[in-house]
Amino acid sequence: MNYELISSKLNEKFSTNQNQLNTSTAGDPYFLINKEQLLPICQYLKENEELWFNFLKLITAVDQGDKFSSVYHLYSYKYEFGITLKVDLEKTNPVVDSLCGLYKAANWLERECYDLMGIIYKGHPDLRRILLPLDWQGYPLRKDYVAPTEYNGIDNT
Repeated sequence: MNYELISSKLNEKFSTNQNQLNTSTAGDPYFLINKEQLLPICQYLKENEELWFNFLKLITAVDQGDKFSSVYHLYSYKYEFGITLKVDLEKTNPVVDSLCGLYKAANWLERECYDLMGIIYKGHPDLRRILLPLDWQGYPLRKDYVAPTEYNGIDNT
């Protein structure tokens, strides 16, 4: 298994230039995925026996200044190989499909990204805060977040 094989299978199946392998940056290569195709691509990666990415290790979120990214780390135990998928989202409307129907681990991972970054995972069965109090205002991992000086009568300065 290698990145080029996965890239060719994705391009063959989904025939689009929007799903591309990016190896030009520091760190691990990743696939930049069109948000409308995230769910079908993940289903294909999980169910195709030549790939079999049956484990969702992590979902993270990144504030890149002009956009957000939802980043997915998948692993194939059968082939002992991991890949990263990245979906760029508009800051004004950061919505992407939930992977809860494919991977049970997505439930809490998506809730964490929602809680700290404010990304909406459409179709999530229980999208609510998981780390912060339910009445917390804002999303602490956003670059424009300003921490409150007081919360429920407690001075945070």
